[in-house]
Amino acid sequence: MELAPLAVLAVGLFVVLGAMLVLRLHAFLSLLLAAIVVSLLPPGAIDIRVRRVVEAFGTTAGSIGIVIALAAIIGKCAMDSGAADRVVRTALRLFGEKRAPSALCSAGFLLAIPVFFDTVFYLLVPLARSLYRQTRKHYVLYVTAISCGGAITHTLVPPTPGPLFMAERFGIDLGLMILVGVLIGIPTAIIGLLACHLLSRWTDVPMRGDDSDESASVSLPDEQLPPLWLAIAPVLLPVLLISLNTFATAIADGERAARLSPEQILRPGVFFGDAAGGDEAPATNTALRAKIAGHIGQRLKELLPEEASNASPEALAEAVNQLLGDRQLFSGDQWSALTFPAEADPLRRKGLDRLTTGEVERLNRLVIESYCPQAFIPHQWETPRRKLAQATAVLGDANLALLISALIALATLKRYRRLNLRQLTAASEDALLSAGAIILITSAGGAFGAMLRESGLREAVAATFGGHSAGLGVMAAAFAVAAMLKAAQGSSTVAIMTTTAMFAAAGVNSGDLGYHLVYLASSIAGGSLVGSWMNDSGFWIYARMSGLTEGETLRTWTILLATLGTTAWLVSMAAAILLPLT
Repeated sequence: MELAPLAVLAVGLFVVLGAMLVLRLHAFLSLLLAAIVVSLLPPGAIDIRVRRVVEAFGTTAGSIGIVIALAAIIGKCAMDSGAADRVVRTALRLFGEKRAPSALCSAGFLLAIPVFFDTVFYLLVPLARSLYRQTRKHYVLYVTAISCGGAITHTLVPPTPGPLFMAERFGIDLGLMILVGVLIGIPTAIIGLLACHLLSRWTDVPMRGDDSDESASVSLPDEQLPPLWLAIAPVLLPVLLISLNTFATAIADGERAARLSPEQILRPGVFFGDAAGGDEAPATNTALRAKIAGHIGQRLKELLPEEASNASPEALAEAVNQLLGDRQLFSGDQWSALTFPAEADPLRRKGLDRLTTGEVERLNRLVIESYCPQAFIPHQWETPRRKLAQATAVLGDANLALLISALIALATLKRYRRLNLRQLTAASEDALLSAGAIILITSAGGAFGAMLRESGLREAVAATFGGHSAGLGVMAAAFAVAAMLKAAQGSSTVAIMTTTAMFAAAGVNSGDLGYHLVYLASSIAGGSLVGSWMNDSGFWIYARMSGLTEGETLRTWTILLATLGTTAWLVSMAAAILLPLT
């Protein structure tokens, strides 16, 4: 019997919570079981339902596995070499012990602007652990402070994908989006830090895996610790390299090289009844080519107000460009037989949710050009700016950047603790053993979230909460929709993009609302933080890297993010009233 998407969500909740809290199964097994159950419930070909769980698991593992493993090595080396102690002692001298949480929150706030939250948390959590070793208290306060700063800017401030997508869809100037995101983020961080102090009192647990005997707590003298520049190099180097690539990519994406110009239109009739094949078309998959041409043609008819086949080149180009930016244009089981061109491999490995709008346009246009080559002149992607972005992408890739940092951290450990190669290998193995469990749990959580998305839950939430009223009611509706989507499928980025697409399609504009659309965007970002639980990979990254149980994570991480999201929404509402920017 086919279940409605919201019923599928209820079943998924029951399975994952029951397996963990009642049967006491390991989180990996619980999430994997829930993902398989959820995958079996919606309609679709039965033979692919378990396979798509495996594929979603592999996609998540492929995106975070190496980063987690290398970050674990960096953290282990930072602790054992004294590098983390050096950073902590310097921070305590500059800010004092009472302001250490503010320093960690500020670091997360700044670093998460160009870098994904998970990478920032991996890089900073060793400092929280070292601070606990120094102070023997407030461990939960330290890890939540890092989460507070990183989560805010990851969802509010470009160039991370969610804020970039909102700026593009709502037509918001990127500089204004950055400025307003930071300005809303600052009071949100202040309230978040207050929440961190309260949560630390309510859930005052020690750092686990830390020896409390006297030998473990002995502090090395300053002269035996690495210098500050070397101690922070494994943290700052990947941030700088990733940031350089992020901004170079943002500049290249600004060209929107994959968008169609009227001059590039050759034979639009391919989409409106002409044969999609021909001598230049691929020799196989004739039915698939016709299906793609018909799919594009139908979508164009929906977008063009006049007879689609008689549309002007300018109107047709504009409609095609709208389709090119659609992340769901070729997603779903109906396109499982689709063969992507080789040029699309780097984009597909990156993952659809993490592609910029320019990269989504590139991916979709490659598919259309591959199967319907007579329709358009092939686009030129390799512009000088794109070549610069590709050059910076080598060292700016998070995996390579962290590998370089891990080698630096290992060399620092060897030099300052005078380890031989066998001891150095043993230290790496200890780090990788703990990282393996984190990778498994996080990947299973990613598969669970992906299966919820496959169930049609996003469309059900959109249909239920798609209506909105004028003025501030639009912000409240957008916040609620984003929060529902976040709780339903786990990804803040997906929640942001789906909610943005809904309200952009509704034609909301600053003139009708009485305030600038940037505040609607920040309300959506706030909603995307609410409802983080066990289907969110960030939940498991926080839980496993900090050593907290599932219950402790729900009482700290989930409550903190709900507080941050609600605060960001309320601050956006106040700003829209006091400084509407219209």
